[in-house]
Amino acid sequence: MRVSTSSAVEREPSPTTAAEPTNVLIVGVGGQGVITVSKVLAQLCLQNKLKVKQSEIHGMAKRGGAVFSHVRFGREVYSPTIPLGQADILLALEWAEGLRWLPYLNPETGTFISDTQQIIPPFSCRNRKRGATSNYVFRSVEQVKQHVPNSYAVDATGMAEGLGNPRAANTVLLGMLSTALDFSVDDWQAIIAQSVPPKTVEVNRQAFLLGREWIQSDAHKEEREQVEVAKPPPAPVVDDVVIDLEITEAWCKGCDICVKMCPERCLALNSSEIVELANPDACTACRLCEWLCPDFAIAVHVHKKETAIA
Repeated sequence: MRVSTSSAVEREPSPTTAAEPTNVLIVGVGGQGVITVSKVLAQLCLQNKLKVKQSEIHGMAKRGGAVFSHVRFGREVYSPTIPLGQADILLALEWAEGLRWLPYLNPETGTFISDTQQIIPPFSCRNRKRGATSNYVFRSVEQVKQHVPNSYAVDATGMAEGLGNPRAANTVLLGMLSTALDFSVDDWQAIIAQSVPPKTVEVNRQAFLLGREWIQSDAHKEEREQVEVAKPPPAPVVDDVVIDLEITEAWCKGCDICVKMCPERCLALNSSEIVELANPDACTACRLCEWLCPDFAIAVHVHKKETAIA
């Protein structure tokens, strides 16, 4: 299977003739759907009667921890892991994780596809105060392009939010990935439909097509240039803000994970066994509770005091 860097030409699926396997490395953080993406690709390869090997690391990562998956396919595949510098495609669901794995990309022919979403873990901060300096990597898209010409960076999460489901961001990226591999659109969509919850099949179908369109459409060149401008570092969180902890009570099952893992011990379970922000002044908006909640019941919002809604 040859990886194409031409994004404007539709290709019919064809059996692989390459002697070497195609290597796709998928990276991100826990909760983004890295494993789902890799399984979709692996199932697609099997459906097209290709040999495929998949290797993944997640385990104790949980939500917010580093997750990666190697997918290798072709006529013959002997090893499940991609050697350093030999990934044909690096698909990143989070910007810093994509940068961290760039050494695995083929420096001459590799293609880099990434969401510009930045998930900054609280552990990257140098202290626990509001406005703490972060060690998160802020290399710009343009800096990456200087070393990797075949780079595509897009706000996939924002595009998915526009469709009404931010969790479909990984499907937007699958749509982008599909333009570089010789599989039919129908095959992609059939496997995706089998891999997502039934109620989300339609939004994932739209997300997949949106990702393909972003890569292929000449009409989006100007928009693409605007999107691929480096995001500035997030503005420091200072004392003139209001932190609002949004709890979806119907989803919270009182598992106590967020309460026990909160660095500032500012969360508690109320009499109904629902989490609440018991000490707002201690909260630094680190979002650890939001990332670790297994049921997506917590959302952290930070407002300036003058714009905060009472």
